[in-house]
Amino acid sequence: MNRTMKLSVTMSLAVLALTLLTLGIQAAKALPAQPVNINTATADELTALPNVGPKTAEAIIAYRTEHGPFAKPEDLMSVKGIGEKTFEKMKPYVTTGGQSAGATN
Repeated sequence: MNRTMKLSVTMSLAVLALTLLTLGIQAAKALPAQPVNINTATADELTALPNVGPKTAEAIIAYRTEHGPFAKPEDLMSVKGIGEKTFEKMKPYVTTGGQSAGATN
C-alpha cells in the first residue's frame, strides 16, 4: 500500500469512529427521572425528552410563549416538528402540571 492510500484509509477509519461515537452518545441520552412540565421547563430540561434536541426545545418554548400554556401533553403535537410518533416516545415523560424536576421557584 502506498503512503497516500494508507493516509486515505486512516482518515476514513477516523471519520467512521467519530461517527459511531457520536451516534453512541446520542443513543445513551439519559431520560428524565421525573416527568418534565412542558409549561415551565427550560430548553435544557426539554432536551432530556426523547427525540427533543435544542431546535425542538426552542420550538416548544416559542409555541407556549405565543399560544399560552399547554392544556394537555397531546397539545405538543401542535408544535412544528412533533408528530404522533415523536409524541408517543415523549408521552411517558411529560406533564402539564406541577414543576419540572430541575425548575426552581
